Amino acid sequence: MDNREFIVDEKNEGIRIDKAISEKYEDISRATVQRLIEEGSVLVNGKVSKASYKLCLNDRIIVNIKEPQRIEIKEENIPLDIIYEDDDILVINKQKGLVVHPGNGNPDGTLVNAIMYHCKERLSGIGGEIRPGIVHRIDKDTSGLLIIAKNDKAHIILSEALKNHEIKKTYIALVRGNVKENEATINMPISRSLSDRTKMAVSKNGKNAVTHFKVLERFAGFTLLEVNIETGRTHQIRVHLSQIGYPIVGDSVYSNGKNPFGVEGQCLHSQKLEFKHPITNEKLILKAKLPEYFEKIIEDLRKK
Repeated sequence: MDNREFIVDEKNEGIRIDKAISEKYEDISRATVQRLIEEGSVLVNGKVSKASYKLCLNDRIIVNIKEPQRIEIKEENIPLDIIYEDDDILVINKQKGLVVHPGNGNPDGTLVNAIMYHCKERLSGIGGEIRPGIVHRIDKDTSGLLIIAKNDKAHIILSEALKNHEIKKTYIALVRGNVKENEATINMPISRSLSDRTKMAVSKNGKNAVTHFKVLERFAGFTLLEVNIETGRTHQIRVHLSQIGYPIVGDSVYSNGKNPFGVEGQCLHSQKLEFKHPITNEKLILKAKLPEYFEKIIEDLRKK
């Protein structure tokens, strides 16, 4: 158990406790502090605190951090398409069909198993037992760029950058239908579907979700889009494009079962990431080519 303790001084007086603790300890993110508070692991003058509590002068704060459990997930030598790597981060081009982290029905054969083999002990532990180093994720049947953190400091900084919309993510999507607008913004909140809990849906009571798109190329009955997202809701691009009448080709969940090219998984690719390196502050612009199957579909459409 890692126990940390401090007395509130004039500098921290009146500040929310979750904000004050995350600023005092660089290795603890604000989200982690909030989780610790929910678990009852943060005490103010001997009593369990709330995240909204504002500190008073001379408050005695104790933060109890449990030692992370040893990760028992096995390492697997699964090939990785590495786009960038240094001592702090790893950026890979995830192939379509690869699950990001273990879960029900997917105990192994995931990206986490692969990066554990590649990185050994050099991974951030903030994601927990089944998500070491995972800063963000993309769906199993979406291909493209993902950032992996090799240490906790890099993970915290990248997580904050994501939260503050400082990591620009650009996707390429092939959709059914002729998109009339050359570019547009979809601003529709998203939540878990009430009729099918495995799906997401646009809902007035959902979380804010903003998607920007512009047309790259038009074909007979199909449109190639460049998509940027401000928020990272589950299935966001797929839900938004389907909602406005342009489902992604191959999307078995949000495309009413229609799959004109017989592809497995949606034609959606995380093509480009733009962000500042969490340690060096260098601006990185990283790209990943479209998968061969995606390129072939586009070539076939051009011929028609």
